[in-house]
Amino acid sequence: MTDQRFIIEMGMGNDQYGEDYTKAAARAIEDAIRHSSIPMFDAIGVSHDEMRVDVTVGVQNPEAVDCDALIDGLPRGRASVRAVLGGLNVTNPDTGKTIVIASAAVEAFLPKQGN
Repeated sequence: MTDQRFIIEMGMGNDQYGEDYTKAAARAIEDAIRHSSIPMFDAIGVSHDEMRVDVTVGVQNPEAVDCDALIDGLPRGRASVRAVLGGLNVTNPDTGKTIVIASAAVEAFLPKQGN
């Protein structure tokens, strides 16, 4: 049986001082899931364990993201995280410090329900 996507949320996060891509990505994921409240699980009698969660984070340096650490921060479901080229780096011309901006898409899937 094929999984069916039932939610997608987007978020944005940043690290203004440490140039930490994982921290910016974690904040983007948190921003995305903060907007979600899904009472459906109780309504249809489905366990959160049946949910597959696929997260894509976009940053300018995907290799610098610790995807395993981000999985550990997700509250429910069987999660996977992948980092791709995206987001934005903004350099302060006065200090040379870079602000790292990440974007995230959090998708949740369940086994197809009904007929």
